Amino acid sequence: MPDDGLGRGEACSSVSPSEVLILYYNNSMTDLIRLNHVAVLVEDLDQALSFWQDQLGLTLDHVETVSSMEVKIAFLPLGESEIELVQPTTEDSGLAKFLKKRGPGLHHICIEVEDISAKIADLQEKGVRLIDEKPITMDDGRKLAFLHPKSAGGVLVELYELPGERP
Repeated sequence: MPDDGLGRGEACSSVSPSEVLILYYNNSMTDLIRLNHVAVLVEDLDQALSFWQDQLGLTLDHVETVSSMEVKIAFLPLGESEIELVQPTTEDSGLAKFLKKRGPGLHHICIEVEDISAKIADLQEKGVRLIDEKPITMDDGRKLAFLHPKSAGGVLVELYELPGERP
C-alpha cells in the first residue's frame, strides 16, 4: 500500500503531491496560511535572549518597541515562523498584569490568515468566543485579532493578516 505521506494509504495512491496541495488549498480552510509566530511572555528580555540565543542557538533578527501595546518584542526567526519574546514596558499594562498573575511562559500562538475579517465572521458564525470582534490595524498595516482561550482549549490564539498580496 503506497503511502502518500498524509496517512491515507491507497485512497490517494494515484494523486500526485501537487494535486494533494491543490486539494488542500481548495478546502474550507484556505484562509489559514501558516503558523506566524509563538509568543513567549518574559520578565527580562536580555535574560530570555540568553537562553534562546546562547543555549538554543536561535538568531535574533531585531527588537522592536510597540508603544501602542506597551511591549518590547525580540524576533527570533525559526523556519517559516518566529519565536517572539515579549516584555511589557509598563507596570500597569494588560500584559504586565498577566505576567504578575501567571508568570513568564507561553502567551499565545499566532496563525496567519488571508482575510481576517472573513475569518472572524466565520468564527462568529460557528459560535467561537472572540476577544476582538473586529481586527485591529497596526501602523505597518498588519491586522490582528485574538480568540478567547475558552474557545481554544485554554490557548490564546491570535489571527494575523499581513499587508500586501501573497504570491
